[in-house]
Amino acid sequence: MLTDGAIQTVRGGETQALLRLITWMSPAFPIGAFSYSAGLEQAVVDGSVSDAAALQDWLSGALAEGTGWNDAVLIAESYRAAADPERRDAVAALADAMAGSRERQMETMLQGEAFLAAAAAWPTSGDDMPLRMAYPVAVGAVAGAHATGLEPALAAYLHATASNQVSVAIRCGVLGQRAGIAVLAALEGEIAATAARAAASSLDDLGSAALLADIAALRHETLTSRLFRS
Repeated sequence: MLTDGAIQTVRGGETQALLRLITWMSPAFPIGAFSYSAGLEQAVVDGSVSDAAALQDWLSGALAEGTGWNDAVLIAESYRAAADPERRDAVAALADAMAGSRERQMETMLQGEAFLAAAAAWPTSGDDMPLRMAYPVAVGAVAGAHATGLEPALAAYLHATASNQVSVAIRCGVLGQRAGIAVLAALEGEIAATAARAAASSLDDLGSAALLADIAALRHETLTSRLFRS
């Protein structure tokens, strides 16, 4: 049986882990997430995403079957490999190779590099993190090193990703802030379900069926008038 002091220690550790995840996934965390749209800007230009309902459908697909899902699988694998540098680096190499376009590769690698640099404010014992990894691998490795809990880390990452995409849509004039918040609220179940599914995943579960999103990310490279880098 846990004593009152032990219970307080456990709760304190859980609170600290939560605070770190909130900070790392905050829009204020200096990784430049605001400058990337992951192809959503192109989808808006093409008319594929023109209102709140279309945005919710787009993001739901990305979370369950697209880049959101693949990122979550990579986070889970790198989280579990946090104490195994060789395994972690293999996941990092795979994530780099999986980028579906030049801009998406730039997006994930630059954000990962920035995340690792900023997360150095929370030192870890043992093996030092490499200076450059794809963003989801960096998040998983750092979260694993700090034992934040895998499923909470996945949920925080997926929510931050969806939130950034909603912000992109707002800046593109697709919807307003209240409608954007309503989309995020509607996606809570999808985010939680994807996080739970990814927590039990392996690299064998990697795969995407969000082809329109992948094509939009490719076509964005030739978009002449743009707000975002991807």
